[in-house]
Amino acid sequence: MSCILIQNGLLIDTEWKRRADILIRGSRIVRIAPHIDPQSIPDNVTQVHADGLLVLPGLIDAHTHYNLISRGTVTADGFREGSKAASYGGVTTVIDFADDNKKSLPASLRERADAMGEEMSIDFALHQGVYAMRPSLKEELEEIRNAGCRAVKLFTTYKDVGYYIENQEDLRLVFRYCAQLGLMVCVHCEDDDYIAAAAASYKGSYKPEDHPVLRPAKAEALAIAHMGRLALEEGCQLYIVHLSSREGLEEVRALRDKGLEVVVETTPHYLFLDRSRLTGPDAPLYVMTPPLRDEQDNLALQEALCNGEIQVVATDHCSFTRAQKLESSDVRTIYPGIPGSEEMLPLIHHLVANGAHLTLNEMVNVLSTGPAKYFGLYPEKGALREGSDADIVIFNPDYAWTLSHENLHSECGYTPYEGVPVIGKAVMTYLRGRLIMGSGLYLGIPGDGRFIKADGRHSSL
Repeated sequence: MSCILIQNGLLIDTEWKRRADILIRGSRIVRIAPHIDPQSIPDNVTQVHADGLLVLPGLIDAHTHYNLISRGTVTADGFREGSKAASYGGVTTVIDFADDNKKSLPASLRERADAMGEEMSIDFALHQGVYAMRPSLKEELEEIRNAGCRAVKLFTTYKDVGYYIENQEDLRLVFRYCAQLGLMVCVHCEDDDYIAAAAASYKGSYKPEDHPVLRPAKAEALAIAHMGRLALEEGCQLYIVHLSSREGLEEVRALRDKGLEVVVETTPHYLFLDRSRLTGPDAPLYVMTPPLRDEQDNLALQEALCNGEIQVVATDHCSFTRAQKLESSDVRTIYPGIPGSEEMLPLIHHLVANGAHLTLNEMVNVLSTGPAKYFGLYPEKGALREGSDADIVIFNPDYAWTLSHENLHSECGYTPYEGVPVIGKAVMTYLRGRLIMGSGLYLGIPGDGRFIKADGRHSSL
């Protein structure tokens, strides 16, 4: 069996960093040591020199929407295209979503996993949407848990498209069942009634710049408080997806003061982009839900990330083409979502490189180890340790470049971070011991990605 020996890199895990060699045999890391003599290895060895470079565990983008079908169209980045963009950004595993067909959660999960398994060139896990109560729901939840799904996804908005479980006793039962079965409850938090009231009193023209008015931060805070009360009462762990605002953060703090375990995810766009982007001819490109907030919200979330109040950074990657986004200037009909899987690592590393109170170890934790642990993929994923999958990113921490659609790989034709200078770039990405990106070339193989069960085992449904 052939081996790969990565030599003289600075290995970064969540709890340590050390200059060491790392030996890969097949799909696994088999040895980490200060020096490994290639002559001591009986197999054929490919030597990779990582002097001056960082060696990181493969990133886990815990919130993606590849191949999302919406309003009669589909996103630019399907499973193949999303895998490619992710690989260039050092992402080796994504956690995507299976929609609830409102008949059978196991069938919904299996259908999504089968579709992804045919075309993904990186590994993947799944969250399962739950959009309706039915008598068999607890049994369905138990079945998806046994099939390898650790988390369900709930919405507190989108009543008009059938995502929101409006009956509060039904919603409470979902929390109760998840607590009993050990499932994580992930929630998109925007209070639907508050949004409806804002729309009813609105007198504007529905331009992108008005999106934060139509979906205000208060709606996020109210929904977090409400979902938190249910989680406390039912003894359920709560995961807040894409936290966007300072008001929402304050509600998280209040819930933690009451003793609730709240895991918080935010995204690079809520850390670095503000509502000033929602003006001008390209404004529709920056429409997503929740909307972009004020600069003070960016700064509050950056501070929370650096002091450990935010546990996961993911992207909510949902990339419609530039043409699709610009079809409308009315926020009610603009396709919501932006790309982000490839941009995530350099953007977060840029914080580290520019003196923010965020260490390399903490960066690895929020981008890799944390999501692996919360969603049951650790230690196969999210770790540099003997026995773990050889999902590895070799990263140049000194490479200064400017993000542009011309040097990124999403099929959407734009990046919301156009012209943003960053420091740090993935130069090689390995998935289970196989090079899938190196020297600027993409080597991923469609269909090579595997569904990862929540106990960390590779599987197919």
